[in-house]
Amino acid sequence: MDALRAREQLRRRYLFSLDAEASRDGRDYAGPGASAAAEKKQRPLPRLNIHSGFWILASIIVTYYVDFFKTVKENFHTSSWFLLGGALLLLSLSVALYCILYLEWCRGIADYDAKYPALIPVTTAAFIVAGLCFNIALWPVWSFFTPLLLFTQFMGVVMLISLLG
Repeated sequence: MDALRAREQLRRRYLFSLDAEASRDGRDYAGPGASAAAEKKQRPLPRLNIHSGFWILASIIVTYYVDFFKTVKENFHTSSWFLLGGALLLLSLSVALYCILYLEWCRGIADYDAKYPALIPVTTAAFIVAGLCFNIALWPVWSFFTPLLLFTQFMGVVMLISLLG
């Protein structure tokens, strides 16, 4: 079996287009889907799509129906887990802002994770432990719904931030 025939059989088996195979080989192939792919690259994706809209709306609904801010305000001083989670969240946000604002914008270091390799794991670990602390602190209030509610809040905030940038 020669190489071209084997490649054609693989392409048919896995439904690869000739465009994808040509870009992998480095050859210029202008097949029927080439103009559609080029047009798709030129159009920017919309920032607000169904996925992000769903998470933002779900976060707003959860905030409203569980009285999220009132509950957090009432339980702020009752648990040291909440204070530890807040401190770790502040640490992770501070490191993230340091990376984005200072290193990338002011110093012009675009590849800061290669120059300072410890920043990303420290930020990730601090954020995960902060999430666990918030779950422990708010568990007496919402019981087994706590991880679901906090995850919904997290996803809503992430999708809202993605709309801004």
